Amino acid sequence: MKDVTLVLQDGTEFHGKSFGYENPVAGEVVFNTAMMGYPESLTDPSYAGQIMVLTFPLVGNYGVPAFSFEKNGIATFMESDKIYAKALIVSDYSESYSHWNAKESLSDWLKREEIPGITGIDTRELTKVLRENGVMMGKILFDNQPDNIPEAEYNGVNFVDKVSCKEIIHYAANVATPNEAKTVVLVDCGVKANIIRCLINRGVNVVRVPWNYDFTNMEFDGLFLANGPGDPDMCVEAVDNIRMFIERESKKADCGVRPIMGICMGNQLLAKAAGATVYKLKYGHRSHNQPVRMVGTETCFVTSQNHGYAVDAKTLGSDWEPLFVNMNDGSNEGIKHKKFPWFSAQFHPEACSGPVDTEFMFDRFVELL
Repeated sequence: MKDVTLVLQDGTEFHGKSFGYENPVAGEVVFNTAMMGYPESLTDPSYAGQIMVLTFPLVGNYGVPAFSFEKNGIATFMESDKIYAKALIVSDYSESYSHWNAKESLSDWLKREEIPGITGIDTRELTKVLRENGVMMGKILFDNQPDNIPEAEYNGVNFVDKVSCKEIIHYAANVATPNEAKTVVLVDCGVKANIIRCLINRGVNVVRVPWNYDFTNMEFDGLFLANGPGDPDMCVEAVDNIRMFIERESKKADCGVRPIMGICMGNQLLAKAAGATVYKLKYGHRSHNQPVRMVGTETCFVTSQNHGYAVDAKTLGSDWEPLFVNMNDGSNEGIKHKKFPWFSAQFHPEACSGPVDTEFMFDRFVELL
């Protein structure tokens, strides 16, 4: 294993060994406190442009499943078609793996997809630095190689445009007669595969459109706003389309209003279309154990999350209200309209991998179609 160094933008250095692809990279350094799920996290498009630090000490012991796809093009075990994280940093990489579904090692997978991996880093100390100072840019440099990589570009970059589909994609409902099923337009900001799976398995057809596609004149029964990476303020065209849609729908009779559901980035875009503002969290929420409470109740859920921005609930218009709140820091975890069937979650109800406490939100959305 080659010696490798992580250099943060404040000059702090962490030294380790390479177990992935040996190529210097730069990105925003973030940490994830989940105990498992690295195949799903690495292939989550929301990690585009980021160097992922896993706080759980032992990583790689259950290997990596086959990178196979279903007939409809959805990845069987992953969340997209490739690794989107810029690099992976762990404390202790397990060279041996054992799992009934494993087909290769994490090291072999990273090398095949040309993604650097570092082991031997004190991830507890690195996480403390990121918690105290906030997420920051960083570089991964290999010894005996020149520091010739560009500075990390994250702020001001539209990562949603980088990961969104470029053309319309259709997914048939997983029912005997999909032609008779309801149709949902999914605005792809970096959608995870299990979101699509959760919809088609509930008997709806999905029309996946690019993030900036004008869907307002299409024929469909419900609108779904997907997750995605980066700054929601960069997605002006998506917000304009959503705002146009809700303005048109709000003029209909109550029974004719089409439902909207959003997840993660979708929560932020819906809130912005409703007039609210967003802000960047100090170090974000990336874990499987974020507690949220449904506003107005004592009902709490354990949720899976991956985001660096949050909605400022105080800036919501009078027709909107918070739906969930984070029990750790009080940040917004979802919104809903007071009159129409429009709601969203900052967390991931599909939670792959992670807890499925809130998957009922998909049931609620489909019932409203």
